[in-house]
Amino acid sequence: QVQLVESGGGSVQAGGSLRLSCAHSGYTYSSYCMGWFRQAPGKEREGVAAIDSNGSTNYADSVKGRFTISKDNAKNTLYLQMNSLKPEDTAMYYCAADHRSGLGSGGYCYRPLELWGQGTLVTVHS
Repeated sequence: QVQLVESGGGSVQAGGSLRLSCAHSGYTYSSYCMGWFRQAPGKEREGVAAIDSNGSTNYADSVKGRFTISKDNAKNTLYLQMNSLKPEDTAMYYCAADHRSGLGSGGYCYRPLELWGQGTLVTVHS
């Protein structure tokens, strides 16, 4: 069974760092586009960062220079390193994957993405 499982969320003070991980199993994801999305209370889900099969990346303007998406194909794991966290980064973070390998016109893989994790909560205190 194909699965995406996020971990690494938690509570942190503003200015702190967290690293989210997304372990995937059940298929070889090296050819997939994968991304991180987030949804804050009362807001719509938004794209945070994505990486395609060639390693090309895209970031939301709000996280550029602070967040880094990466993947380790040998470990079947997607990462999101989050530095200089701000209270407005507080949200449930989800990883997602799609077999269509490119970033798509929107920059967060082709929509709708096929596979989603259950999410991991990030809370940033001021």
